[in-house]
Amino acid sequence: MNPSTTASHSSDEIEGSVQGHRDGHGYVIRDDGQTDIFLPPNEMRAVLHKDRVRARIVRQDRRGRPEGRVVEIIERPPQPIIGRLLQESGVWIVAPEDKRYGQDILIPGGALALAKPGQVVVVELTEPPALFGQPVGRITEVLGEVDDPGMEIEIAVRKYGVPHEFSEDCLAEAGALPDKVRAQDKKQRIDLTDVPLVTIDGEDARDFDDAVYCEPAKVGRSKGWRLLVAIADVSHYVQTGSAIDIDAYDRATSVYFPRRVIPMLPEKLSNGLCSLNPEVERLCMVCDMLVTAKGEVHAYQFYPAVMFSHARFTYTEVAAILANTRGPEAAKRKERVPDLLNLHDVYRALLLARRERGAVDFETTETQIVCDENGRIEKIVPRTRNDAHKLIEEAMLAANVCSADFIAQGKQHGLYRVHEGPTPEKQDILRNYLKAMAVGLSISDNPQPSEFQAIAEATKDRPDAQQIHTMLLRSMQQAIYTPINSGHFGLAFEAYTHFTSPIRRYPDLLVHRVIKAILGNTKYRLPLLPTPGEAHAKLSKRLASRVAPPGKEPRKKETGVALAETQSWEAAGLHCSANERRADEASRDVEAWLKCKYMREHLGEEYGGVVSSATSFGIFVTLDAMYVEGLVHITELGGEYFKFDEARQELRGERSGIRYAIGSRVRVQVSRVDLDGRRIDFRLVTEGEELGAARPARDKGGARPAPGGATAAPGKRRAAPEDDAPRRSTAREPVGGRKGTGKSTQKAALLTKAQSGDKSAKGKGRSSRRS
Repeated sequence: MNPSTTASHSSDEIEGSVQGHRDGHGYVIRDDGQTDIFLPPNEMRAVLHKDRVRARIVRQDRRGRPEGRVVEIIERPPQPIIGRLLQESGVWIVAPEDKRYGQDILIPGGALALAKPGQVVVVELTEPPALFGQPVGRITEVLGEVDDPGMEIEIAVRKYGVPHEFSEDCLAEAGALPDKVRAQDKKQRIDLTDVPLVTIDGEDARDFDDAVYCEPAKVGRSKGWRLLVAIADVSHYVQTGSAIDIDAYDRATSVYFPRRVIPMLPEKLSNGLCSLNPEVERLCMVCDMLVTAKGEVHAYQFYPAVMFSHARFTYTEVAAILANTRGPEAAKRKERVPDLLNLHDVYRALLLARRERGAVDFETTETQIVCDENGRIEKIVPRTRNDAHKLIEEAMLAANVCSADFIAQGKQHGLYRVHEGPTPEKQDILRNYLKAMAVGLSISDNPQPSEFQAIAEATKDRPDAQQIHTMLLRSMQQAIYTPINSGHFGLAFEAYTHFTSPIRRYPDLLVHRVIKAILGNTKYRLPLLPTPGEAHAKLSKRLASRVAPPGKEPRKKETGVALAETQSWEAAGLHCSANERRADEASRDVEAWLKCKYMREHLGEEYGGVVSSATSFGIFVTLDAMYVEGLVHITELGGEYFKFDEARQELRGERSGIRYAIGSRVRVQVSRVDLDGRRIDFRLVTEGEELGAARPARDKGGARPAPGGATAAPGKRRAAPEDDAPRRSTAREPVGGRKGTGKSTQKAALLTKAQSGDKSAKGKGRSSRRS
């Protein structure tokens, strides 16, 4: 290979990004979304993971997959490389922590920056790799010892390019903000300080975005509720284009790790001035709704307000009060118990509306890592979801739907949270699977969310329910932020956005600004945005390769200023979507590191588990006791040939007929842990203690299946097709619309916009019980 740098290139040359593999080979991920091009190890010697290249296909392998040769390196991103400093035969090298880089980096003696052998360092390349030479670099930062507490987070934020230090201008601007709400801040706002709004969050929450209050109300001639959702008014303190705003946009989201959060906003805002802490005045934006007995939002209004949180509840506490209104928890909060019962009543009505819409709603297990003081895992436990979690989620969903409707009626640009239905390819895979599993139900050519929910309901009592529900979930696409609204499939709403978490999500902050602009009869315009980053570029290419679903109306053509404005909002949506994925990847990387460290202490031990995925090279098993996933390679399944059945998503032994599919019970031994590769390997145990359970299925006349157990995994939770956030509205987002079977018939009328100088409007903004 001789990568050139000539300007001209042949039409058969393909542009893309190199993705290395820990085994030495790599792939060119094509910009046009077509099949990846395999690069053998010799082709990877002069390129690095993440390089932008131009390649040419030179042959097809035995399975018809393209193999290529790199003809030009277009761009080498200035990405720092993290690794451990080692000395071998007097030569200093850094072994990259990300094994996809494939080559160690030589470090000259004068470029060590006082680093010691074995320490984790950050390296900047000074000489690129060549066919007959390793890359050369210099150490720019020493992170410390590999076993230092929190090292996995220090590695992850640099590995994924997560901004983790605020600029000096940002910190200075935050420091100049007041410590409390001032008299001038309350102007042009509704006074809600006497309305008993409360926050309901987890025990370890530090930033409180949202507060709620509910009371019975007449809706027309029928009974209903008035539901207030008050959200921290971050936009009052974070001005468009300010230093804080620039840093917040760059981050786009807070990043959550076990025992640490990298916030989107400086702590003075996130945990202080913007957090709806108990018994202090705070500025907020309110979504004030009238909800019918059927759970439909009959009318709503938005207005800026001043609030005073009357209590800080935890989910556990509220669940205990709702379960026993005469118990000790209720006795401590006697004044607030009626309000909580009202919230529970409106939640049940909203739940009825969700079921009527046919929103997709599955059960999955969500876990929580509990760490010790040194940041090491003590245990992994299932998160239990109770009515308090669901109550808050439904209230947040209702407010998010109203915000989307308000922006659409205001005819302004904004960011919608769009979740499209499954692609035609995924639809075909799902249909074949449902047919192979004799489910008896399938999906139409233009499937609706209610069809997925019907399949989930019809199969919930089957032994293979978990397998079927997992396949339903995997057929879904990921949600994105975009100014082009096409609904949210999984939650069955025609329009949906994020309004409820502006402390930790930038799209919510933008939505607040647009709502304020509509209320003030002005138009919000985005500031000049920074250059898109790597995550943005990757997502943009992936989305560009999507095929529009049949029947979808073509986009209205725009020109001039309108087109430029739409494009800037699309860029902002892509940036926020990509950085949301970046945050998820960094969080998963840290969790994988911690789990590997944890499982190194359990090498050789045996556990019962359940198959979570079947592939052509083996099965992934999640352990019952620890909620840790590992691979049982196909060579560890026994002395026969196993064939992967793509339609049924299972491995089947040709001689014995034994089948391993999602949900199959197995017993495994922890055989190997690779910390650098974030990989845990299991060995199947075919003899020994039986767990007394439903075993892996077998064909008629087949041999005895492997022993297994049968306890159902605890901590089940409902899951929409995509989980958007650590908690709150995104866990169960609305989908769908106002037309057609199984969709929302909601067509909320706008209440009169509250004006601070109008007493009647002010009364609407307050509790009617107090008015």
